[in-house]
Amino acid sequence: MSRSAIVTGAGSGIGRATAQRLAADGYGVTVADINAEAAQAAAEGIGAGALAVTCDVSNEAAVE
Repeated sequence: MSRSAIVTGAGSGIGRATAQRLAADGYGVTVADINAEAAQAAAEGIGAGALAVTCDVSNEAAVE
């Protein structure tokens, strides 16, 4: 079974550290952040299996 996680606020700080840890533990990680450049940089730093998504989770339409 493959495991995956979506981490919001993963462009920096605790969110980024959480995404990195989950990836190290074998999860496919979706890096979600309101800042597209930060999300992309975090996903590239994680490497294979990481996907960057620009999303403001406080905006329901953006999440959909």
